[in-house]
Amino acid sequence: MPESEQDNAAYVRAVHDKGLQFDMATMSRRKMLAAIGGVGAIAVAGSTMLTAGTASAATLEEVESETAGPYPADGSNGPDVRTESGIVRSDVRSSFGTATGTAEGVPLTIALTVEDLTGAPLTGAAVYLWHCDRDGNYSLYSTGITDQNYLRGIQETDSTGTVTFTSIFPACYSGRWPHIHFEVYSSVANATSGSGPIVKTSQIAIPEATADLVYATDGYSQSVTNLGQITLATDNVFGDDSAARELATITGSVTAGFTAALTAAVDPSATETSGGTPPSGAVPSGTPPTGTPSASATTSTSASTSASVSASASTSASHTPTSAAPKPPAPRPAKKSQKHHWWWPWS
Repeated sequence: MPESEQDNAAYVRAVHDKGLQFDMATMSRRKMLAAIGGVGAIAVAGSTMLTAGTASAATLEEVESETAGPYPADGSNGPDVRTESGIVRSDVRSSFGTATGTAEGVPLTIALTVEDLTGAPLTGAAVYLWHCDRDGNYSLYSTGITDQNYLRGIQETDSTGTVTFTSIFPACYSGRWPHIHFEVYSSVANATSGSGPIVKTSQIAIPEATADLVYATDGYSQSVTNLGQITLATDNVFGDDSAARELATITGSVTAGFTAALTAAVDPSATETSGGTPPSGAVPSGTPPTGTPSASATTSTSASTSASVSASASTSASHTPTSAAPKPPAPRPAKKSQKHHWWWPWS
């Protein structure tokens, strides 16, 4: 018998009665194969791989909690559009109720998938979503559109945990990276009651490559300038991690329209408070409000999502927006370390 095989046989005889735990801790892979045979080794390795895979998929990082900004229309700062008949809808481009305005812009479908921290879809939950128009203005707040309620809507998540909204591409207004706001509720009833607890308040960031294409089209010219003055890293909301878990994946084209998709993990048992302390006086109209931020408890680390873009075509633009928000205040505290939900103007 060759010397190497003699050494191996002697080792096996020496340790065979010490048990599997000893074997696993001390035997090299080569000696284990010799001791228990190839089939057994594969079975043990497969069991180990399965255990490791299960553990890694057990808990997802939660999407960050973000400011709802000064224009949520969720009752925390002025009007509460959530309680109005007609707010549960998928196409948010036009106003509803007695309002008749329509927001113009490059078509954008927003698909948000909500899941719990194990990766299971949250079915029967609700998402309230809102964002600015192509001029950087918010319905119900900005000058000239306080009587409009477009670009706001609530949808119930389907069997995959997904809500889909038909909208337009939002502008980049001064001081903020282009973004979309959303709140998650446990049900449509809670979302529309005016008092139902909010599970998560966050934002969706728009990839720069797609924004560049859209902002080269008619109606978005001011966004070109505003986007050139900010980056994800310097944004007062996304800056701490460059929107690592909030950056949408966008496909499509300027001519056919785009689809922005994001998957967000949330803790279904969490409760957050929107907005913050409303400013004193009348509801803001055109000029961002002032006030002192207030913090409310939140739970949050963060969920995964990636960004890519497949887009084509663009045209030149010449249009001046009706108004643009001023630059924001100093960046808010880092959301990962502070774990607070802050209200900031111009957010």
